[in-house]
Amino acid sequence: MTTTREHKDTDGALDAERQREFTSAVLADLRALDRMIAERRFETGVRRIGAEQELFLIDEQWAPARGVLALLDKLRPDPHYTTELGQFQLEANCDPQVFGGDGLSKMHAQLDLLVGKARTAARELGMEVVLMGILPTMRQSHLGLDGMVPSKRYLQLNKVLTAMRGGRFEFAIKGLDELTIEHDSVMVEACNSSFQVHLQVSPEEFARYYNLAQLLAGPLMSVSSNSPILFGKRLWAETRIALFRQAVDTRAKGGTIREQEARVSFGTRWVRQSVVEIFKEDIARFRPLVGTDLDEDPMAMLDRGEAPQLKALRLHNGTIYRWNRACYGIIDGKPHLRIENRIMPAGPSTLDEMANAALWCGLMVELGHRLDDVPRRMDFDQAGANFYTAAREGIGAHFTWLDHEDISARELMLERLLPLAEAGLRRQGVVPTDVKRYLGVIEERVRTARTGARWQLSSWNSLRDRSTPAERANALVAATVARQDSGRPVSEWERARLDEAHAKGGNYRRIEHYMTSDLFTVQADDAIEMVANLMIWERIRHVPVEDKDHRLVGVVTHRAVLRFIMDGGSARRTPVAEIMKRDPTTVTPATRTLEALQLMRRLKVGCLPVVDEGRLVGIVTEEDFMDIASRMLEDQLSKDGPDRTSDSLDRSAVAVAKADSEPADDDVPDRTLDTPRGAPADPTPRTS
Repeated sequence: MTTTREHKDTDGALDAERQREFTSAVLADLRALDRMIAERRFETGVRRIGAEQELFLIDEQWAPARGVLALLDKLRPDPHYTTELGQFQLEANCDPQVFGGDGLSKMHAQLDLLVGKARTAARELGMEVVLMGILPTMRQSHLGLDGMVPSKRYLQLNKVLTAMRGGRFEFAIKGLDELTIEHDSVMVEACNSSFQVHLQVSPEEFARYYNLAQLLAGPLMSVSSNSPILFGKRLWAETRIALFRQAVDTRAKGGTIREQEARVSFGTRWVRQSVVEIFKEDIARFRPLVGTDLDEDPMAMLDRGEAPQLKALRLHNGTIYRWNRACYGIIDGKPHLRIENRIMPAGPSTLDEMANAALWCGLMVELGHRLDDVPRRMDFDQAGANFYTAAREGIGAHFTWLDHEDISARELMLERLLPLAEAGLRRQGVVPTDVKRYLGVIEERVRTARTGARWQLSSWNSLRDRSTPAERANALVAATVARQDSGRPVSEWERARLDEAHAKGGNYRRIEHYMTSDLFTVQADDAIEMVANLMIWERIRHVPVEDKDHRLVGVVTHRAVLRFIMDGGSARRTPVAEIMKRDPTTVTPATRTLEALQLMRRLKVGCLPVVDEGRLVGIVTEEDFMDIASRMLEDQLSKDGPDRTSDSLDRSAVAVAKADSEPADDDVPDRTLDTPRGAPADPTPRTS
């Protein structure tokens, strides 16, 4: 199975000689581009729009489904579909449309057709598709290299980026919650999905229009945010912005006063005259990561009156991820320039996405006619600050706008930008019904302050006190699928409900789905008095003991504390190390629930600390398992036929009662559960 794009099946590895050859080809392409602009070789007099839709594939448990290769086989020979980085992602490309008349509604119709066709094919394979900026059910365990599309190009990029990062990818994002993780590959980038919109511009107007795209990045981000939750943490309104930047950051870590730009960036300055400035800066700042076959002489092609592909320049440009990207393309033998807007996330609905596209395109056209002095009216760094503020705060953001005006995102959009967008769409001759429909969606979204990010957070918080993080994540995804099917914009969506995800279950299959990650811990030299108070204050019966690097060294149980106190020990002077259980049984986040339950029953332990790569990340207790057992029993009974229900109930009740009646034994030898499912347990204690 190929990836449907030939360039993705070539690794493009660059040794020193090939690096020089490829760099030379990039420079030759740049000279050819400069010549084409000078000789007016580009298409003018027409303005086109286009779009790329990225989406997630999910299984019956609402989790990422590694099924893109089978899905593409089913969708063949349709050329509109291709792969992304993860096997649980799909990309659908809309055909270019003339921006005017019914061009927007035509693109919308094709978008719905492509998404619907993918959804039908996915359902035939036992999967579903969903449009979300970040999938709430995504977990680190889904992001192994075995989940990457087996493309030579992707594998080479991962190899190069991993080497540049020293083998570890570190992430730190702080919002309402805080996320700090490490990963071993570029696959964290696959957490992101976007809706990318293209607008064709002429070389003469490129600088002005590109600067406008930068100016509008903040306001557009504020109304389109749809990615607030990652790995169960509430972070930025559009967490994609921070996550993508860190996922492919090739800069050296450590303290330094040297300024270095990231490969994912807003940019560093306004464009003065030409698109060539952007390509020159990117070539100057970033070495090529991968190459391609060098099979064209662009200058010779220009001499023959042909349009060169500029393959080397385009490939290098594709490994530098500006949020507004300059693009070169050819349609019917005629070259053109485009601005690719990469800011907007996938979802919440195709109607919301097309409304975002109409807003941006209308503003670009109208401001392109009215505003030609952006660099004099706003400092470039302020435009970048507006963008990142909007990514963090969404519709609640406040901006410093033109001429240093302080204004809220909602006021700016309702009172200034929406009227301008309407004027721009009318200037392009867009049919009035489309103008009213798409800008009406934006207006209602802003008036109600219900963006995709606000809807997700509102739903998540409303379920917080009566569900696990896994249940909330499943409910969000299930509700999103259902509401996307309805075709309504997000401003009309009701909150997600827990019962929307129950039909497919799967909330408790792995420890990571329900473990407690907000831990109260002590260290070995803390006084027993401290751990005793922790147990009273927090009403807990097991307290993990960790070192300064968060590595598990033991567990203190309530029984151990009671025995110590009843024997007359001094809780103030005695360290926890005297009573803690050393080398306790542990599990990993990926451990299956039934295996962990069987381990707890067999070894008669009251808790299982959860360890990932040697560090304590969570805990599950016997109380958790009783609740889970009850829910799993209900699920099983719902699947049993009427003749089996009674027998199943009797067997399950006996098993649960037996597990609950056997007291935990703190003196039983422990081990880590990391054997493959179905493999015999190794009696020798091990670490995770």
